[in-house]
Formats: sequence, structure tokens, C-alpha cells
Amino acid sequence: MTSMNRVLIIGAGAAGSVVAKKCAMNTDVFKHIHLASRRLESCLAVQKECASPITVSEVDGDDTAQVIALIEKQKPDLLINMALPYQDLTLMDACLATGVHYMDTANYEPREEAKFAYHWQWAYQERFKEKGLMAILGCGFDPGVTNVFCAYARDHLFDAIEFIDIIDCNDGNHGKAFATNFNPEINLREVTQHGKYWKDGQWIEVDPVSISCMIDYPEVGPRKSYLIYHEEEESLVQNIPGLKQIRFWMTFSDNYIKHMEVLQNVGLTRIDPVMYNGTPIVPIQFLKHLLPAPSSLAENYTGKTSIGCVIQGHKDEKPKTIVIYNICDHAASFHEVKAQAVSYTTGVPPVVGAMMLFSGQWQGKGVFNVEQLPAEPFLKELARQGLPWHVRDIEGAQPLGLLP
Repeated sequence: MTSMNRVLIIGAGAAGSVVAKKCAMNTDVFKHIHLASRRLESCLAVQKECASPITVSEVDGDDTAQVIALIEKQKPDLLINMALPYQDLTLMDACLATGVHYMDTANYEPREEAKFAYHWQWAYQERFKEKGLMAILGCGFDPGVTNVFCAYARDHLFDAIEFIDIIDCNDGNHGKAFATNFNPEINLREVTQHGKYWKDGQWIEVDPVSISCMIDYPEVGPRKSYLIYHEEEESLVQNIPGLKQIRFWMTFSDNYIKHMEVLQNVGLTRIDPVMYNGTPIVPIQFLKHLLPAPSSLAENYTGKTSIGCVIQGHKDEKPKTIVIYNICDHAASFHEVKAQAVSYTTGVPPVVGAMMLFSGQWQGKGVFNVEQLPAEPFLKELARQGLPWHVRDIEGAQPLGLLP
């Protein structure tokens, strides 16, 4: 294998800027870093804050031909997609056309329907395999690190896993009346769609944010959490054998829920075009421009995130329950890369994934979710790169929440 050291990052938003800055801190691995986005000024702003030189350019991620031309000019070994989920397929097409490995942090979602799923990207399996390329899907935090936590537990801590509860708490305060911690359009599309979880071999759908329970988050304490659907559930059901149930829980403040309900009621979360003064506009895209940009929240953000997996199963024929988790501090993230913790926890894992690919510790041909790849080297490097993780045994625990 020829040595790989050239990376192309597409997307210069809050998390994309973290990817670029962390790559620039690891010049022993990344010899050439190129950042491209629809807005050149965003790339230039990130470029000024990088610890070592990176190059930048403007590109439309929806235009495969433009991306192909950029790849042919920059000659990367890997394209890291930090753009929106809408661009996943066009960027995968560009990678296939140019013989470049692909990585993203969120699965494909069509603009016209708030329904993300992996089947569009899994359909690329044979094409990537034939080209001898890797497409690594969902290498953020959740999905991403949460998947790797489950894989590590599967491979090292359990003989059999039966229950997984992925728990995500942002116990931070940005001081704004209402704001989202990542792209507002994607965030609101995710939360306002129906919840879903896997139990006894089938998917069970529930109304949006209709089920909640109190969860005791490591190093944070009890917080009200809502059951929502999240994409890693779809792949973990396939890759954790014997799984009886998997759910995803996320904290939302009463203030967030109140604002979301009002925005829904007045139609501002609609994703279909409406006519305004003879011009079609998509309400949620207009709302996105009214809300604070996630990157603007970082400077005065206080508190921390607590994200992990509560996993139940058996080891040596005895019941076993653990929580495996990471704590990330908003102020510390800002001090290091001028980003809040949600952007930091999303941006560091693809850098680590790229290191795994470049070093040959992650190898393969085709399309992979990260739990299909070696967990231990990834987690060791993740801790070195600023996201330490912890495993705690839980005695006598029952599956979280009480669901029918």
C-alpha cells in the first residue's frame, strides 16, 4: 500500500472547522490538507486559525462534476464529507469517479423528505468494492464513537449483548433564547420526525418526543431525556448479534421543546416550499438563517456534554451492565480549537478515522459502518486526540425507562 497523507475536507461549518484544525495539529499524519466549502470566506476564516498551513477553495457539494475537478486538482487520498447529509451521494459518486476513499459523519437524507436511512449508501457496496476503495459511514460521535463503544463492548467486554441505550446529554448553556448545537435545519428535521426503536426483531414507531424518562448521566446527574430515532440504531441492529433492544435518548430543555412546538405550530419547520410574494421559500431554510449559527455559540458556552452507551448482556454466564462514555467540556473545546463541545465531539472522530485508514489499521473494500472496523486502536487514538473515554460497571441495573 502506498502511503496516504493527503486529505480533502468538504464543509467548513462548526464541525468541519474542527476537522481541519485537528488535522493541522497532526502534520506527521496529514501532509496536505485542503478545505473546501460553498462559501470561500468560511474556509479562509478557518485557514487563519489552523496551527499549520492548509489550502482552501470554493466548491458546490451538490455538483459532482465540480467535486471531481477539485479532487483531480488536489489529489487527496481521502475525502471527509463534513457538508450536509444531502450531499452524501454526490460526494460518494465523485470518490468513485476519481478513486478516492470516502468518509462522513451522517447518513444520507433527501431534501424533500425528513427520513434519513442507510440504504441509499449501502447500495454503493459493490461499486466501492470493485474499485478497491473504502467508504466509511457515520464516523462522528453519535453516530460514530457510540458505534465504536458498542463494538468494543461486543469484542472485549461481553459474551452476548442484549440491550443498548445510547444516551446523549448536552448539559451546557450558550445563553441564547433558542439555538441549535449543529445545523438548525438538520437538527429540527431530526427531532420533529417520529421516534423509533428496535425491540424483539421489529421497529416500533412513536410520536415525536412523546416518550421521556430521567437518566442519570455520568458526571452530570439526572436529566430528562427523550426517545428519538438515530441512525446508528439501524446499523447496530445488523452488527451486534443477538440484540433484543436498542434505543436512543437525548436531553432537551423545556425551553427547547417549547420553542420547537411553537415553530412547528406556525409552520416554520416545514420542509416543503411555500409561495411568498411570488417567490418559493422553504420555511425551515428561512428559519435556519434567523437562528444563531452553531459556530457562534462557542465563545461563551459553559458546561459539558456526557454521551455514551448503557449496555446490558452476559459475561461468563453472569448478567453484566456497563456504561461507556465520554465527557467533553465546552470551554476547553473553545480554548483548543474555538469550537463548542458538540462541534468538537463531531469533528475529532473523523480525524481519528482518517488516521486509522492512513495507518492501515482500518482496511477493507466496500462500504463500512464503523462498528465493522477494529475498535481498540480507534479508541486509543481518540483519547490521545482529546476525547478520553471511560467504562463503568453498573450493578443491578434494569433497561432504562419503562416502555410497553
